[in-house]
Amino acid sequence: MKIMTWFATLMCLAIVGAGPALASDTDDLRALLQEFLAGSGTQEAHAKFWSDDLVYTSSAGLRFGKAEIMAGFEDSGSGDEADDDEATMVYSGEDIDIRLYGNTAIVAFKLVGTPTDKSTDKDVLYYFNTGTFLKKDGVWKAIAWQATKIPPP
Repeated sequence: MKIMTWFATLMCLAIVGAGPALASDTDDLRALLQEFLAGSGTQEAHAKFWSDDLVYTSSAGLRFGKAEIMAGFEDSGSGDEADDDEATMVYSGEDIDIRLYGNTAIVAFKLVGTPTDKSTDKDVLYYFNTGTFLKKDGVWKAIAWQATKIPPP
């Protein structure tokens, strides 16, 4: 009986002790995603968000990595802003679902691209995005990404 009580006590302490860390990781991932979406037109945001060994599958069915994303900023000449199409959109995330698995996390959400020129609702773009994140040395980075365009109704 003493062993069962001792084991139950240890389990409760482990669960209570893990609670703040899990909440903190969830909060950190949510903040990282929101910061990235708000600054998605900048090279700095992409450098911070993506892991060097990223595997990205785009909604157009193309597969590439961080090097190709970063090269896109160099090709644009400015190093700060992405191409003109992206600069005319503001991105946000809805229905964010974060699932933690130790130092790995899955983040799934609906990406909303809203034109900055206040176009009609028909011009708003919607995507389902799923990212796999790895926490190394206390820092979360996206290591895999899948984007799927949601067709208009």
